[in-house]
Amino acid sequence: MKKLALHWQILLGMVGGVLFALLMTNFSWGSEFISDWIQPFGNIFINALKLIAVPLILASLIKGISDLKDISKLSKMGTRTILIYIVTTVIAVSIGLGMVNLIKPGSAITEETRNDLIASYEGDASIRIADAQRQKESGPLQALEDIVPENIFAAAGDNSNMLQVIFFAIFFGLGLILIPEATAKPVKDFFDGFNEVILKLIDLIMLTAPYGVFALLAALVVESPSADLFAALAMYAVTVVAGLALMIGFYLMIVWIFTGTTPGFFENGIAPAQLLAFSTSSSAATLPVTMERVEEHLGVHEEVASFVLPIGATINMDGTSLYQAVAAVFIAQAFGMDLSFGAQLGIIATATLASIGSAAVPGAGMVMLVIVLAQAGIPEAGLALIFAVDRPLDMCRTTVNVTGDAAVSMLVAKSVDKLGHPNVKNWDDHLPKKNK
Repeated sequence: MKKLALHWQILLGMVGGVLFALLMTNFSWGSEFISDWIQPFGNIFINALKLIAVPLILASLIKGISDLKDISKLSKMGTRTILIYIVTTVIAVSIGLGMVNLIKPGSAITEETRNDLIASYEGDASIRIADAQRQKESGPLQALEDIVPENIFAAAGDNSNMLQVIFFAIFFGLGLILIPEATAKPVKDFFDGFNEVILKLIDLIMLTAPYGVFALLAALVVESPSADLFAALAMYAVTVVAGLALMIGFYLMIVWIFTGTTPGFFENGIAPAQLLAFSTSSSAATLPVTMERVEEHLGVHEEVASFVLPIGATINMDGTSLYQAVAAVFIAQAFGMDLSFGAQLGIIATATLASIGSAAVPGAGMVMLVIVLAQAGIPEAGLALIFAVDRPLDMCRTTVNVTGDAAVSMLVAKSVDKLGHPNVKNWDDHLPKKNK
């Protein structure tokens, strides 16, 4: 009997987790049972993925950059990567603003519902506001200053410092390029072997993925707010999801146009990473799987994937920036505010910059949203309005973030003639006849 593909196993785990949770909620002890005996396995799964995130970035980036053997290639690839990421982020924010102005979900929020939501989530909102306030009080170049770590071991000890780890890996890789090849060879050989070990660990962890997502989804269902709150925010959720779906359609279109590969090929290749992103709500935790799928199933050469994807997991948050645009206007609508065209242009700029600084971990977009709200003059207390449905929407926007990283890696690979990996079987079969 043919073994079921990984993405189908993960999907079955997700469905099984939801059904199991719905069954257990019929018992008075069901929720507590899931929290005590099921959810820990989901947390262990996420921790295992986060465990290898930093080693993976160090190994893959150092190996990828040192393999270039030419700084001009690195500059060329880096410039294209950053530019494409910025363009896709601006498009994502624009799609979000278009959808929220068209659907106007804020008009569905009544005064009573608004007060209930604020009362229920004002504690969480105040924490996010305080975090954002600290960021607002920092200097204009604080983000640039934070990129350079004063201690690489301290930076590597916290997944929120991923950009600092990337800086060190690039810096270290440049050093390997600039010293004599014979001197660099032992170090390169070490990181080549180290990278292979990490990739094997990813394979081992992914064997448990269906069980991990089962636990995560079961816990999410029993922790969800009441149905009344979800009903009040249904239009907002629909607006965000519709915008995210359009963004995925945009990725499929540009990959098809610029690389010639079919949407079906792209989706089949990245599906396990998308499902994992949906389950974990973390681009950083999903990064190991994203890299494996992009290299082995989408045909992106290793030196491109190892450079583009870690950077994307840190600065490319298209789903997050789209959600920030929708959420900001939605909150304004709920408070009866009419945002001008200039204010919405400001949201595009702020959401684009905020997404670059957003950590690749669950809930980070909520902190950056406070900055977007402040820029547009929207009451920050309105943050409490969207807490009820933020967790499932966080799962959806993380899926878009990961999809965007994969799409951009294919575009960059195509631009530097590094698309068409020998490990992808029957690569030519995925191309239209004119490209074969």
